[in-house]
Amino acid sequence: MVYGSIEAGGTKFVCAIGDGDLNITKRVSFPTTTPDETMKLVIDFFKEYQTELESIGIGSFGPIDIHRDSPTYGYITSTPKLAWQNFDFVGTLKKEFDIPMAWTTDVNAACYGEYIAGEGKGYSSVVYYTVGTGVGGGALQDGVFVEGFSHPEMGHMLVRNHPDDSFEGNCPFHKTCLEGMAAGPAMEKRAGKKGQELAADDPNWEIEAYYLAQCAYNTTLMLSPDKIILGGGIMKQKQLLPKIYQAFEELMKGYVKTPKLEEYIVTPELGDNAGTVGCLALARDSKLHS
Repeated sequence: MVYGSIEAGGTKFVCAIGDGDLNITKRVSFPTTTPDETMKLVIDFFKEYQTELESIGIGSFGPIDIHRDSPTYGYITSTPKLAWQNFDFVGTLKKEFDIPMAWTTDVNAACYGEYIAGEGKGYSSVVYYTVGTGVGGGALQDGVFVEGFSHPEMGHMLVRNHPDDSFEGNCPFHKTCLEGMAAGPAMEKRAGKKGQELAADDPNWEIEAYYLAQCAYNTTLMLSPDKIILGGGIMKQKQLLPKIYQAFEELMKGYVKTPKLEEYIVTPELGDNAGTVGCLALARDSKLHS
């Protein structure tokens, strides 16, 4: 069996081919420019496998329409990326490939990858955040995405300012939400340089950890998951997790007894492959359930 994966991010699309055991056999990436340019590259990539391709799993930047009975199901909707607003993503692919397609957010796909084959394997409730250019969150309960009228936008939860942080926030909608205070561009504006250029003992990491600890605190009190997985480029900074644990304990004040923090708030086992593995798993499962 051959399955396709599309991890559609705000800066690049990662397309891959894999098998039923979720082994990635080929992977390419394309810059996210306009739908006409980027989707042509995506379609051309999968055309090579058209005769054997069983299904495609898609994890896209959003917001997206996830409701199958909606006239705009499969669309990217009110994204700040103007060229992609109200773009019929699934419909465009369906014109070329008449096969099952799974459609969800990019962070949901990463969450699913970790649930199937990573840190979340064997657990019933898993929450995944990606902390990078933006902040997004996805949650799974017994293998089903937590969603209602739409998918969650956990990256825009409101957070309290760190006592030493006078930064006004970088989110154009909410200013001091989690994304506005903790995403890469917020860190860069606050510190005057990119996160990867900061020393491990720079005080800006204490501020960053405080916001991510609030994220974990809010998630714990709302969902009580088995695992909170923090992924994305910023979480590659090894000094962050211990600082998050300390700030989390200070915020929680013993109110809820969680699992051991080193096993509860973790980074992705699959690393940068979480989204691709998740999309392949969704493609495989969409074929099973179709």
